[in-house]
Amino acid sequence: MKKRIVLTGGGTAGHVTPHLSLIPRLREMGYDIHYIGTENGIERQMMAKFPDITYHAVKSGKLRRYFSLQNFTDPFRVIWGALQSVGLMLKLRPDVCFSKGGFVSVPVVVGAWLCRVPAVCHESDLTPGLANRICSKFATKIATTFPECAKALGAKGVHTGTPLRPELFRGSRAAGLALAGFDGSKPVLLMTGGSLGAQSVNKCLRESLPKLLPHMDVLHLCGKGNLDESLASTPGYCQKEFLSEEMTDALAVADIVLSRAGSNTLSELLALHKPMLLVPYPLGASRGDQIENAKSYAREGLARVLMQEDMTPDTMTEGLLNLLAEKDELKARLEAYPVQDGTDAVLNLIQNAQK
Repeated sequence: MKKRIVLTGGGTAGHVTPHLSLIPRLREMGYDIHYIGTENGIERQMMAKFPDITYHAVKSGKLRRYFSLQNFTDPFRVIWGALQSVGLMLKLRPDVCFSKGGFVSVPVVVGAWLCRVPAVCHESDLTPGLANRICSKFATKIATTFPECAKALGAKGVHTGTPLRPELFRGSRAAGLALAGFDGSKPVLLMTGGSLGAQSVNKCLRESLPKLLPHMDVLHLCGKGNLDESLASTPGYCQKEFLSEEMTDALAVADIVLSRAGSNTLSELLALHKPMLLVPYPLGASRGDQIENAKSYAREGLARVLMQEDMTPDTMTEGLLNLLAEKDELKARLEAYPVQDGTDAVLNLIQNAQK
């Protein structure tokens, strides 16, 4: 009889992307794959390209850490979503549920637990998010990207790393140079993570260009609507709003990387052995997870960190020139780090949860 798995997670792309590495392997292992997400979330858009995966929508409330009138109504949406999930679990009778987190995962994991379907969750950040803290009470195991997080979760925590999509490793340096219009005579800085919330980093990098460009070419992924037309013809500087399929080539051409400190991005840069200068989201713009992620990488000697409150064109220039000078040392540490792609380890947890 064909095995069946329910995947869940959503709210942001980071709660969906690791599924993309698992799906081809789950197919090879003979699973019938179903996905439970919200009615209009990004997870529905990202799963739409997989015609063989059946998508099911449930209600869910957002888990907020601040006051909102919706805090009084969203618990009822979560309860309704859990009841919907119970109905789906009884109908689908899956062998296992795998959750990547986000607020939609709570009713799904609770519904799986009520139907005695084993659930495995994954936490990308150094400290568990609110959704996974709730789900941990109902899950069999919680896979983690960071060893500190596995330790904090106790007996259920397992340090696996993050599942990474296989195409990540197929990028071409030559294609990356052609994409950016660089001749390869200078090292390349890639700035990524320039979408929502990174305008300050975009601005600082652009103000640093006069001192950076004599030493390196700059491929700047600045986010939708953030192009600066006045810099369009600057030699050695290429700006793109975002990249999709070509992102692997951009990563392949990068000698050093300037980035925010989102866990999925960090996992990819670690696996590709890219020396990085991290500018985490400040505490006022997040729950502080990026700061903790960045500090963990700095403690391990895997990255250098520039706090946003300390960021100026001078400190950014100094940080990037220092990163370039010590890139070989950092690359050696990245190559030696024991946990890289977590796909196999997570798949083993999924398999073992059914025994």
